[in-house]
Amino acid sequence: MTTRETPRALPVLAHQMPSFDPAGAPAEPMTLFADWLTEAVAAGVDEPHAMTLSTVDADGAPDARVLILKDLDPTGWHFATSAISAKGRQLAADPRVALTFHWREQGRQVRVRGAARAADPAVSRQDFLARPEGSRIATLAGRQSAVLTDRAELDRELADVRARLTADPDLVAETHTVYAVVPTTVEFWQADRERRHVRLRYRRTERGWDRELLWP
Repeated sequence: MTTRETPRALPVLAHQMPSFDPAGAPAEPMTLFADWLTEAVAAGVDEPHAMTLSTVDADGAPDARVLILKDLDPTGWHFATSAISAKGRQLAADPRVALTFHWREQGRQVRVRGAARAADPAVSRQDFLARPEGSRIATLAGRQSAVLTDRAELDRELADVRARLTADPDLVAETHTVYAVVPTTVEFWQADRERRHVRLRYRRTERGWDRELLWP
């Protein structure tokens, strides 16, 4: 079987999926997202808080990577990264971003578009101290996305940072930053075996949120 034939032979949307009636959707998207996330957790979706963050680089080309959702509140969707990482530098130059959640087991996607805003430094500090030790060590090493020529150098740096963190458990990476994605549009996509997918888009206006159905 060729590589081209392999994807075509794989089943698509072959499992049982929940229904979604957009007529009963709430007036704003955060509530619906929270409901869908809760349902994903209850359904045993693996890492339902994982999301793809898409940014734009200096050349205007898209860039994407998978991160973890840290929080959700009325201001938006929260994530954390180093301000001097590749994505941190991209956000400083152009805060426009997109988030994509894919819950395969439920045939659901959520797409968020908006702008990322840095949280208060106190929030970022609190988030950093709440992270697992391994995450804090990696962030304190402070070279994310830089070229690595020798794995041994990485091991030495991580060992040095571990010793510093042991000596000072409250040590914080000053570049660690929590961002909130303030949404302009949020789309909820529910798959259907007959390809009669349900797509509901929330669009922010001066009046609040407008809801509109989209063709599959």
